[in-house]
Amino acid sequence: MNTSDEDLALAAAGGDGQAFATLLERVYDRLFALTFRLTGSRAEAEDLTQDICAALPAKLGSFRGQSRLTTWLYRVAVNAAHDRRRRQATYMKATDGWGDWELARTEAGREEQDRLDWLTTAMRALPEELRDTAALVLDDLSHREAGAILGVSEGTVSWRMSEVKKRLRALKEREEAE
Repeated sequence: MNTSDEDLALAAAGGDGQAFATLLERVYDRLFALTFRLTGSRAEAEDLTQDICAALPAKLGSFRGQSRLTTWLYRVAVNAAHDRRRRQATYMKATDGWGDWELARTEAGREEQDRLDWLTTAMRALPEELRDTAALVLDDLSHREAGAILGVSEGTVSWRMSEVKKRLRALKEREEAE
């Protein structure tokens, strides 16, 4: 099928179940990857992705096809992650979701896993807006695309990524000094 994601979304919004199923097949893995970066927890990302997919039929009515579907869908995901964080903050002072990496540790992959564990822990220490920005840019979105999703300028995304790098570098230097 050579139908664009945008055309599938518009058809699904009109009630086409097959278009919706095809659309989910195309975007599910990318959506899960983003929610994983936003939450840092495989279990939480699975729950969040399922929640987004369950709400998607109703939300597709607001998709107008004026932007790429992934831009619109990533905005939905970021909003859903924000909503989840707010709900969790209401019920608990701290969450330990970051760091629930379920990757097999092999001798060859141990060093890479250690880097991922460090990054996951470090990302948890970032303020929400920096974490969300980094998650989108790590998903290979341009600063312009990330800005469109977050509702900020491209320059703001660039500044945030500079701030992320500065904070991660400072954290690494502190750890190495200890």
